[in-house]
Amino acid sequence: MERLKLARRDIEVERIAGDGPTLVLLHEGLGSLGLWRDIPQALAARTGCEVIAYSRYGNGYSEPLAAKRDPRYMHDEARALPELLSHYGVIDPVLIGHSDGASIALIHAGTRKNVRALVLMAPHVFVEDVAISSIAATRNAYETTDLRERVARRHEDGDKTFYGWNDIWLDPAFRAWNIEEYLPAISCPVLLIQGRDDQYGTVVQLDAIERGVKGQVERLVLDDCRHAPHRDQPEATLVAIEDFLSRARRGS
Repeated sequence: MERLKLARRDIEVERIAGDGPTLVLLHEGLGSLGLWRDIPQALAARTGCEVIAYSRYGNGYSEPLAAKRDPRYMHDEARALPELLSHYGVIDPVLIGHSDGASIALIHAGTRKNVRALVLMAPHVFVEDVAISSIAATRNAYETTDLRERVARRHEDGDKTFYGWNDIWLDPAFRAWNIEEYLPAISCPVLLIQGRDDQYGTVVQLDAIERGVKGQVERLVLDDCRHAPHRDQPEATLVAIEDFLSRARRGS
């Protein structure tokens, strides 16, 4: 693991050497480099590709948040991503995003033409009522159960990480958040993965992406799976990604 200055913030990064396209992992709102667990290593082993994973500003053991987030925080992260890619000399990445990370990947791909492929797990392109209800319930759990202690084990400042994510999603101003405008500019292949029991979103998110992008879309909806396919159904998720990337590489 190494440290890197990204958008003037100190972040933690892990890079696994490999050949072919570079896979860049973008975690969920409460995620981090560490919370990918063995997924980076498994992807590198299965695909032979270089893999880069990092904790975004405010998460993991990257620099903690200094101020409250605003509704465009994912846009800010999408603008910071090119700096990471430039640092490592990555020209045409495959972006593998989960939840917030999937949204960041869509914003990046919709504003730049150099993305080879997208793998989007539990993506959001607009706000659903089910997301707000579940995020409110998560706040209650954070304040009444051992969730606070579990979050603290994975982040430099657990409270700042949690409330930085939770507060903005529950802010009434965030209900208008929508990134569908970026979809028509996306022409690369896209793999969509969703848990059928996802507590933060439904397949209407996948429908909107499939309607909106120009690139070829594949989708996988997994049974016995909630918001994190790579944790709830790791083997099915890894097989789907491996097969998709193999097809994408042959197509290119």
